[in-house]
Amino acid sequence: MTVEVKAEAEAVPVVEEVLKEAKEAVVEEVKDEKEHNCEAKVVHKSASYREESNFPSDLKENERKALNELKAKLEEAILGNTLFKKEEKNEVPQKPICHDEAKEEKEKEQAEEECENGAEKMEEECEKKREESPNECVDVEVEKEISIWGVPLLPSKGDEGTNIVLLKFLRARDFKVNDAYQMLEKTLKWRKDFKIDSIFDEEFGPELNSVAYMSGADREGHPLCYNIFGVLNNEEIYQKTLGDEEKREQFLRWRVQLMEKGIQKLEFKPGCVNSLVQINDLKNSPGASKKEVRTAVNKAIALLQDNYPEFVAKNIFINVPFWYFAFHSLLSPFLTQRTKSKLVFARPSKVTETLLKYIPIQEIPIQYGGLKRENDYEFSASDGQASEVVIKAGATAVIEIPAPEVLN
Repeated sequence: MTVEVKAEAEAVPVVEEVLKEAKEAVVEEVKDEKEHNCEAKVVHKSASYREESNFPSDLKENERKALNELKAKLEEAILGNTLFKKEEKNEVPQKPICHDEAKEEKEKEQAEEECENGAEKMEEECEKKREESPNECVDVEVEKEISIWGVPLLPSKGDEGTNIVLLKFLRARDFKVNDAYQMLEKTLKWRKDFKIDSIFDEEFGPELNSVAYMSGADREGHPLCYNIFGVLNNEEIYQKTLGDEEKREQFLRWRVQLMEKGIQKLEFKPGCVNSLVQINDLKNSPGASKKEVRTAVNKAIALLQDNYPEFVAKNIFINVPFWYFAFHSLLSPFLTQRTKSKLVFARPSKVTETLLKYIPIQEIPIQYGGLKRENDYEFSASDGQASEVVIKAGATAVIEIPAPEVLN
């Protein structure tokens, strides 16, 4: 099939600008990939948000100093078995109280004829505990092989991902070492309490797949996470996902599971992609009448912010209603410049144009003006890429499109 295309002088500049931008992004990406010798797609700079480098040599002096301090503090805590706080009894400096309390507990559990022997045994055990730790009776066991997102946290292991993880916590706390350390400590405790290790084995209802899902990557290689708030307006889906307290807790666990699956697509190496892009579709999103929806979503957002620092490279809001702009203008003074630089807003008429700035057209779902359609095997390129042709204003070009011959 041969198609003759004649470019109109007025329409082409917009198309040419988008295509030129895509071409420059690809050229820049290849250039950076060769420079850093990284198999994963390389992150380069964006006009609205300048993603920081994770190479130690690129850090400012105060940032490098903060990183080294946090590494030293973490190394000492892990090797000293003090990363997690220990359970302590009320302190009695001169005389530990293990003996009396243990004896009372023993007397309740054993028969009267065994009381005397039991008390003697407990006294011997308590003496051993006094020698090992005079001020503590019960220690919480802590593993020295501690890791997070598959990255070992012990700095002396020399894993290149350790710096990247620690820099995320430092940047989330403006490079305040103590604050970053406390945030990391709380995150590790939360992951144990929330039982993150078993979350991948959990099954959730298929109706949640329409609320949020991972699909494709942007021009820089960031995995894309789509959040579709409008589906929660459907009463049937709402009842299945947020109808009661138990379901709302399951909603939280499902959202954390989705985040963890997204992180599995990242590569914790300097120069490589280690953050996601969130695309939030506000079309037909529930209003203030559904308090449970607002509460559940806010709780999920707060949980992700507290335990997944600096994992979002960009937050793109599409189909944004007019009232949301007014709300954001009131909220804006309370946001940091760093946070504001990651936010992108698009009205319904600008959705496709906005997404094309950051995402290749073959990665944009058809409902947003792209070419991507799930489970479409008839209309797809062998390499999954869309061809782009730049046509100058007033020029004519012939484009050949391969097509199978149809027999009558």
